[in-house]
Amino acid sequence: MNGEIKCPVMHGANTETGTSNMDWWPNALNLDILHQQDRKTNPMGSDFDYREEVGKLDFDALKADLRALMTDSQDWWPADWGHYGGLMIRMAWHAAGSYRMADGRGGGGTGNQRFAPLNSWPDNVNLDKARRLLWPIKKKYGNRVSWAYLMILAGNVAYESMGLKTFGFALGREDIWHPEKDIYWGSEKEWLGATRYEAEDRQSLDNPLAAVQMGLIYVNPEGVNGQPDPLKTAHDVRVTFARMAMNDEETVALTAGGHTVGKCHGNGDASLLGPEPEAADVDEQGLGWISKTSRGIGRDTVTSGIEGAWTTHPTRWDNGYFHLLLNHDWALKKSPAGAWQWEPVDIKDEDRPVDVEDQSIRLNPIMTDADMAMKMDPEYRKIAERFYNDPEAFTEAFARAWFKLTHRDMGPKTRYIGPEVPKQDLIWQDPVPEGPTDYDVAAVKAAIADSGLSTAELVATAWDSARTFRSSDLRGGPNGARIRLAPQRGWQGNEPERLERVLEFLQSVANDCGTSLADIIVLGGNVGVERAARAAGFEIEVPFSPGRGDARQEMTDVEAFEVLEPIHDGYRNWLKKDYAASAEELMLDRTQLMGLTAPEMTVLVGGLRVIGANHGGSKHGVLTDREGALTTDFFVNLTDMAYRWEPSGGNLFEIVDRKTGKTRWTATRVDLVFGSNSVLRSYAEVYAQDDNREKFVSDFVAAWTRVMNADRFDLK
Repeated sequence: MNGEIKCPVMHGANTETGTSNMDWWPNALNLDILHQQDRKTNPMGSDFDYREEVGKLDFDALKADLRALMTDSQDWWPADWGHYGGLMIRMAWHAAGSYRMADGRGGGGTGNQRFAPLNSWPDNVNLDKARRLLWPIKKKYGNRVSWAYLMILAGNVAYESMGLKTFGFALGREDIWHPEKDIYWGSEKEWLGATRYEAEDRQSLDNPLAAVQMGLIYVNPEGVNGQPDPLKTAHDVRVTFARMAMNDEETVALTAGGHTVGKCHGNGDASLLGPEPEAADVDEQGLGWISKTSRGIGRDTVTSGIEGAWTTHPTRWDNGYFHLLLNHDWALKKSPAGAWQWEPVDIKDEDRPVDVEDQSIRLNPIMTDADMAMKMDPEYRKIAERFYNDPEAFTEAFARAWFKLTHRDMGPKTRYIGPEVPKQDLIWQDPVPEGPTDYDVAAVKAAIADSGLSTAELVATAWDSARTFRSSDLRGGPNGARIRLAPQRGWQGNEPERLERVLEFLQSVANDCGTSLADIIVLGGNVGVERAARAAGFEIEVPFSPGRGDARQEMTDVEAFEVLEPIHDGYRNWLKKDYAASAEELMLDRTQLMGLTAPEMTVLVGGLRVIGANHGGSKHGVLTDREGALTTDFFVNLTDMAYRWEPSGGNLFEIVDRKTGKTRWTATRVDLVFGSNSVLRSYAEVYAQDDNREKFVSDFVAAWTRVMNADRFDLK
């Protein structure tokens, strides 16, 4: 050996020295987004029953402990005015406020604020302290309390301890155990970059993004790109809140209610703060933004950089926000940290809030640019004045909007647990009535089988009804049979002409048999799958659980459902138009939203191709001479070196017989990726093997059943 000292470990765990496959081959298809479904990161084990543990919880005792925490100020992170309410509300708000309606991702339903990137976003500065203050309570209640609902409940209790009558609260959020690192939060390479819009066009915020800058929950509190202009900010507020499923009234209520309590922190030099949690060294033990060269706590805390409270009594639920906002003139000033903020031109001393540590000191209240938008924008101003003149209406509107904010990503009400679940059904919960279960399933299947509807028609209709399900916010799916209602009935991806014909017959079966159309649609798909398996030589019965109900049009928020419209479906080999992302990348995104794994994606695509379930009856990727039979032909012919693959323009390819030079089949990028991507090919080869024909049918049925039951939370 030479005298050189070498590191005795591999450097793959060090992101600065390690090189990943994606670093070497950045254009390769990245399947990591599907690994979010991997349960191996969960330390609780497969036998852990979250809902069973929640049933053991003493909810009143938990709330009592949270209420006591609010005024139990800790020296290491002292509470403003001796009350942690503002901090806990901000934590809950920023957990829930990352939700975006376009793809249902984000939100407070998984405890994802514990992990990067959210735990280190600029907008989440010092929320690590709130979670650390909650740790003794989490430790005490253990498995009965998830971080996901503890963080939200802390916000609820904070409001209640300051005088707000909340609308309700639901347990039912289960923690994740791994960063959702492949969620698209934006393309910027730096925090708070101003590149989400084309020039001055504030209409060009790309879906699914909702926040206006990387690392923000909503908008920049100092103004558009940090330049104060309340009317411009009003536009950004309206867009971003709409993308988080809020209308103007809810937006004003939430802005005012959120700023009725607590304060902003910017009484110091932001450059003295240490690195965020993900960049901090081990001695900081998961904390970040520590100031080791100044006091950095209490009145000297730096968070947003803006400094001051919005109201005279920041630990009290009242109407003080509107009183100060509407009855004073405001002027731009700079905070001690150098951030733009608005302060009153003239104000009585008794209307000024006291210092967080010394009640003998009174300070100016402040407003952010977003607050001034509530005053300057004509529509927001009307709502603000109405709330100012009717405090009870404001309290009711805020309580409901806060409940919606903190529960929007939980899915249907059937998932709600606990003594404070409101009895009222709300339209944004996508209510579905219970469906009948006391009918003869075999007789219904026989009626469907005798209908004359093809295997492909039955399978495609069931698939289109089910594929709307999003594991992100648990919306969509076949329960409710909303495929027959606006807006879904007219979606291009649902082939309206074919859909009308199939639904007309299936509805007649439902009427004759006394069951729901939702059940009949799924049963129809099952009949098609069983027929296809039989044609391939396998007698199988697809599992089925009755009980789906049929929603009515008045139960359906048309605008909220429009975001579920498919614009692509790799499973049915369809693109509405060409997109910047490749067809295979779009398929991965849809697969992750549906909660499926890469092997499940593989078996479903191969099966749907040979069944002939392509959109519009397209033959692309139908690599079989036995269309309608659930065979392994897709994989056999895709991996057969008797053929070569030639581009034929755009997204299409020809599969050519090497001997004859004749085109045998046509295919798309989505088809060929199962032969070109090394991981997907490894799955395809499993199903192409001569000894795995029965396994293929079994695996297809299992994956199909999972898709059909994804929204059946009563079965879980």
